[in-house]
Amino acid sequence: MQASSRAITSSQLGPHQDLIRRVQRARDGEWQRPPAAHTRDAFEAAGEWLERQCRPLILDAGCGVGLSTRRLAQRHPDHAVIGVDRSEQRLARDHGTLPDNALLVRADLVDFWRLALAAEWLLAEHYLLYPNPYPKSTQLKKRWQGHPVFPAILALGGRLELRSNWEIYVQEFALGVKTLHGLEGEIASFEPETTITTPFEQTFLTPFEQKYFESGQTLWRYRIDLSSH
Repeated sequence: MQASSRAITSSQLGPHQDLIRRVQRARDGEWQRPPAAHTRDAFEAAGEWLERQCRPLILDAGCGVGLSTRRLAQRHPDHAVIGVDRSEQRLARDHGTLPDNALLVRADLVDFWRLALAAEWLLAEHYLLYPNPYPKSTQLKKRWQGHPVFPAILALGGRLELRSNWEIYVQEFALGVKTLHGLEGEIASFEPETTITTPFEQTFLTPFEQKYFESGQTLWRYRIDLSSH
């Protein structure tokens, strides 16, 4: 199957020149805006579900239609997997039965991260798979690494994995982590996994990943273990 997703174009030739300043500003600043009431309610319900699970937590941040949440839960049956997305329409799409160790939550992701940090949640694994490149150079503050919530993302700890079809985006995120914690992660191109039962069939975590791959685009992955931080 051949898809026709357009490759990302940008005037940037490398990480944004203002990235380090924005990361440092986020580290030194104090967030004043209170979380939205609907996200607070959703977070409390998710916390009650998590207590009943009694398993290490995997957070699928910006899970879109929830396909990645289902597949992560199937791959990690000894973990609880929470997928968060702000779109009720996306979360309602039918991608099969939700495993018992998975939960889909409609919430504002920025507020959900902040509430998780305030509640002292510690993640076993953290996935950022939903596209968030905002490729125009004027849009840096909309990218997670340029957003004020960036320090909270890292403070949740765990093994973090970011995926994108834009190499510069992944490089920026890695530079942001190094700026805050002095840690070097691993950046690499990759192809989706194949299974033992279907060795010639790729398993995609998200529909976006499949679309990019089938359009002939390179997929990029950044991995870092933040457990000690």
